[in-house]
This record gives sequence, structure tokens and C-alpha cells, in this order.
Amino acid sequence: MQRGEEPLAYLERVTLAKLESTRTTEVTRGGCVLVADTIVVAPDGGVLGKPRDDDDARAMIERLAGATHEVSSRFVLAFPDPHPRPAHSQTVTTRVTFRAVSAAEARRYAATGEGTDKAGAYAVQGRAAAFVERIEGSYTNVVGLPLCEVLVAMRMLGWVD
Repeated sequence: MQRGEEPLAYLERVTLAKLESTRTTEVTRGGCVLVADTIVVAPDGGVLGKPRDDDDARAMIERLAGATHEVSSRFVLAFPDPHPRPAHSQTVTTRVTFRAVSAAEARRYAATGEGTDKAGAYAVQGRAAAFVERIEGSYTNVVGLPLCEVLVAMRMLGWVD
């Protein structure tokens, strides 16, 4: 994130950058493009990226424990060049409440490596499901892509039946 950048502005910037990078590849010629990015916003408003190591993962889990945080994903649907603007852009936010998690539980979870490549250091579809007390919104958004919303947008554009 850039200094002073708001989380949702960051998401918009990153997804547009991803879109631009895909438009330069042969893969997108004659097809359609879907790009997305997901962030976890801690209860204190800080953005949690992917953990650097097990200690960082443990600290993130402890930061989320016993509180509600937000997971926001932005997806962009577009045609390849020469269309300069996306056909559809949308941000989906889900509120996730973790139960209290002990330091030992957080340490054991981090040691599994399950959240190593995940924003917020956890995979809701894995062992971390045991930490989740409540989800308000799209479950697939927390997994990494708000599937229902993507499909609705694709239908609206006439890309799928």
C-alpha cells in the first residue's frame, strides 16, 4: 500500500494494474479477462497481507482473535485491448468474526503453513474454520473470489447463460 492510501483505493489500484498487465499477454487476445485481489482489514483498520513467516502469521491470527474483521475482494471483468475501460468492476466486503484464540492455538495454526500464502494468514476453508464464529456476507469472498457476484456480473454482461 502507498502511504495514506485507503484499503479500498488500494484494491482498485491493484486490480487495475493486474488488468493492464494481462492485456499485454497473448492469452487475452480474443477472450475476456477476470482479475481480482483480496485484502483483510484488521479490527484496528490495518491491512493484513500475506505473512512473512510463522511469527508474522501467529501475530496476525492473534490480532484477529476475539473480534470482527473485514475481507474485501475487488474483481474486474474486461475485454482485452482496445477497450480501455473494464466492462464491470465490483468490490465485495464480508465481515468475519473470530472467537477468542489462545496464543498456543495461534502458534500451532501458524506452524501448519496453511495461511502462508493467504492475506490475513488464514484459510477459512481449512483448519482456520475452527476460529470462525460468524460470517456476514459472501463465504466465497473470504475464500478468495466472490463467486456468486462474479457469475451475476458475467450474466449481466451476457458472457454466460
